Amino acid sequence: MRFTKMHGAGNDFIIIDAMKENIPEKDFSALAAFLCPRRTSVGADGVMYIVPASNGGDFGMRYYNSDGSLGEMCGNGARCISRYGYERGLAGDNQKIETTAGLVNAEMIDEDLYRVRLNDPSVIDLHRKLSISGKEYDCAYTELGDPGIPHCVLIYPEWDNTDVTELCKLGSLLRHAPVFPRGANVDFVKIENENEVTAVTYERGVEDLTLACGTGCGSIAALLSLMGLVSPKDLKIKMPGGTLSVSLDIRENYVNNIMLTGPAAVVYEGELSDCSDFTGTSVAVSSSSSGS
Repeated sequence: MRFTKMHGAGNDFIIIDAMKENIPEKDFSALAAFLCPRRTSVGADGVMYIVPASNGGDFGMRYYNSDGSLGEMCGNGARCISRYGYERGLAGDNQKIETTAGLVNAEMIDEDLYRVRLNDPSVIDLHRKLSISGKEYDCAYTELGDPGIPHCVLIYPEWDNTDVTELCKLGSLLRHAPVFPRGANVDFVKIENENEVTAVTYERGVEDLTLACGTGCGSIAALLSLMGLVSPKDLKIKMPGGTLSVSLDIRENYVNNIMLTGPAAVVYEGELSDCSDFTGTSVAVSSSSSGS
């Protein structure tokens, strides 16, 4: 079974053409959980499958987190799969990708630079308060798409000086807070100025901090712009894996046209030679480098 390893600002993925490889959708979850462990398999934050389009798109995308749970969409992943689709002739330099959260438009800017239009928010709550271990937190909350990708945005200027173990613990507690009925990705943010923030995301389904989160960047830009704290145009969001850029429109306290721009890099292409039952503790892999 052939696969491609890609990353967007350090957020890494395994991409598999489920149509060519004859993988039934009922196996997507188990295969993702089998492939994503970093020491015993290929290793990635998630797996994206190419599936047939059913509603006028160029192709469909199914995204599964590293724990095998279905994700509604992934911004960094959408940029990567857009490059994959372009280079394999599935679509042109402007694309329509069908995702669980809705249709995503993507375009090639350069060989390894892509822009995607993230799903419009279906839920916006600028002040969702909660209590963790006796401490009160005032979070902003949004869901991108419908069903939406849930994000809790917390202004937390000390995040980059906080012990990683402690930050992960707080992220996990917030991620499971009862005020988020489907759980939430947690974005810790420090505002540098109106045009730049630094951030890191504790991702639902990965259950850890990741190097970058595309929908997290879109959520950060949307919520902080509505609060008047940052510019809605060309906001630079520096995450541990790299810098992403977000521009959006605000009309009557509603956000749309969230455009996420950033890198989409090929790491390598490989072939899985033994993963028939997804139950082993290791997987044989051969690969050929084609990174950029």
